[in-house]
Amino acid sequence: MRKLVLRLLVNAVALWAAASLIAGIHLSSSLVDVVVVALVFGLVNAFIKPVVVVLSLPFIILSLGLMTLVVNGLMLWLAAGLTAGLAIDGLGAAVVGGIVISVVSFALSHFLHD
Repeated sequence: MRKLVLRLLVNAVALWAAASLIAGIHLSSSLVDVVVVALVFGLVNAFIKPVVVVLSLPFIILSLGLMTLVVNGLMLWLAAGLTAGLAIDGLGAAVVGGIVISVVSFALSHFLHD
């Protein structure tokens, strides 16, 4: 349970960082909305992203892995479509936001390793 809450907090901080750094990403200022967005984003990454990665595997191989950046952006855009607390202006902002979220999430997970 502790690990799940910690992962949720890491996602929330990463989403906040992306919204602060990228002009096309707008995150609600309500703490409850941020936690809901982080939860939905985590669920999208856990259940939908693996299916999308498998289906787009030929494109990922042809692009030497760069297609995974687009997949990350699409997962962020999907989370924005499913929640009211997150709005994204376009696919470009979603892709750059996905990169920022990945970097921040990796760094926080590395420092908060159990």
